Amino acid sequence: MAGRKAKLRIAYIILLFSFIGNSTAGQDERVQIPGALNKSYFEVNIGSIFYNFNTASLEAGYKMLSVRVPHTAVRIIPAGFEFNKYLSAQIFYMRPVLWVRYRYENGTDGSALTRSVWMNIAGVTVKPQLPIGKKVSLYGEGGLAIVTRKGFVDDEVNPVIRNANYSDLTLGGGLKYHLSDRWAFMFSAIWTPENKSAKQPAISFISAGFANKLVPFNGEKVKASLSSGCIFPKQMIQIGFTNNALGYGVNNFIAEGTVPLFWAGEAEISRGLSINYERNIFHGTKVFSLDWGVQASVWQSNEKREKFYTIAIYPVIKLTFLRTRLLDYYFYYSIAGPAYISKTEIDGKELGRHFTFQDNMGTGMFFGQKRTYNAEIRIGHYSNGDLFPMNEGVKIPLTFTVGYTFN
Repeated sequence: MAGRKAKLRIAYIILLFSFIGNSTAGQDERVQIPGALNKSYFEVNIGSIFYNFNTASLEAGYKMLSVRVPHTAVRIIPAGFEFNKYLSAQIFYMRPVLWVRYRYENGTDGSALTRSVWMNIAGVTVKPQLPIGKKVSLYGEGGLAIVTRKGFVDDEVNPVIRNANYSDLTLGGGLKYHLSDRWAFMFSAIWTPENKSAKQPAISFISAGFANKLVPFNGEKVKASLSSGCIFPKQMIQIGFTNNALGYGVNNFIAEGTVPLFWAGEAEISRGLSINYERNIFHGTKVFSLDWGVQASVWQSNEKREKFYTIAIYPVIKLTFLRTRLLDYYFYYSIAGPAYISKTEIDGKELGRHFTFQDNMGTGMFFGQKRTYNAEIRIGHYSNGDLFPMNEGVKIPLTFTVGYTFN
């Protein structure tokens, strides 16, 4: 489950930036790429990860029978910024597609057991660049990496490989070939050293990938879209009401399908109240829009009726799939909104730390002659994206919201 979570987060973040970079313009200043995003970029790299997991990573007294180390891995830069042609800074996330699997001897009865070690690396780096021609540049990379590893325990709940969460130096470099002002291909490598106290081997990653930089739309494209006539409300206040009277069937169906579109969570919510503020910062001619929002919520858990609260800042993608004379219907998706959660254990489920991410998915409509009113139905989720070893997540059942828009 955790592996699918990470891969889907990567896919949807890529989708978000792809829409921003390719949407056509709309009706006002929001048809242009926001100034804060000019010269920002994302990257996707696929390659091989190398780490020498062996018997040295096990706690004393355990015997390793074998270890399988899959090498295919993904590294994504969901947010980077190019200060000039010589210097950039970026946030990265890296993880293997499949986990390391140990086969070891169970100390209680001598049987052979197989367990997985989950691991990912996130961090921030600066990237000095040196153009060596019109289309080719060399770059170095250095910064801070946060390594997270979830180990496993034996039948008596004694750690066989311990959890780990630490920060360390990371270094790398590569070659970039520029296809245009927007697109580039690259070959790269990055390395993080061994951590002996955590019994974590050094990590190396060699890859090939692509980069997309956001650049302003040209004047003709903007001008051609000013007469679209479609309304994209600029600001909105919403109040949301959550209740589990209808159960968690929608959450489970979407999260547990062959191709899961969302995430569930081990800690379940029985009821909640939320207040949202959203502001549109970019939109296309008719369908696509991008908002930022702020949400404050209070919740009650399902099992022990524990109360807690969350505060989040989040991005929102809206796709308006049907427009009529009085109603506009849309689907929306919000992922990886940085959030604070007031409890780190709910109903006995360990959530990691107070830092988490908020995700929402649902459908809604704007109505009224000037699209002054809003109604939505959604499901939600909180988890830390495997940044910390413990990440059992929070499941938010159906939430109904009503809203009012203004400019």
